[in-house]
Amino acid sequence: MKKTIITMLIALVAMLASAETYNYLKFTKTNGSTVTYSVEGLKLTYDNANVTVSNVDGTSTIALAEVQDMYFSNEAGGSDFVKGDVNNDGVVNISDALALINYILNDSGDINLDVADCNGDNEINVSDALAIINYVLNDAW
Repeated sequence: MKKTIITMLIALVAMLASAETYNYLKFTKTNGSTVTYSVEGLKLTYDNANVTVSNVDGTSTIALAEVQDMYFSNEAGGSDFVKGDVNNDGVVNISDALALINYILNDSGDINLDVADCNGDNEINVSDALAIINYVLNDAW
């Protein structure tokens, strides 16, 4: 754990040194969603298992266990949509797999296609529904 924190601090210093050339800090969470913060007035603090992000817009705390990736970008885009949550109810569960299968078989249904490519092959098909089921059973993509 100590080695991980030291590594993260070193990476953070390197990232903050290059942050001046970027407009946004992004966190990709383990659930597939992305949270974007302006770097204007950016301050990051770590305590226990959390990172607190403060900037001109306010303060937010994210559990480090939820962070899959952290990077700087010049694009504000980000999505609060969750990968696999094709029915947009805020949780990935079997109903998402069923909604996706219904969409595939009947070419109908109101689903979020932006989060439906769960296996990352740039196609929406039954493999994505299976990926959702696998996620539901194993809590991992």
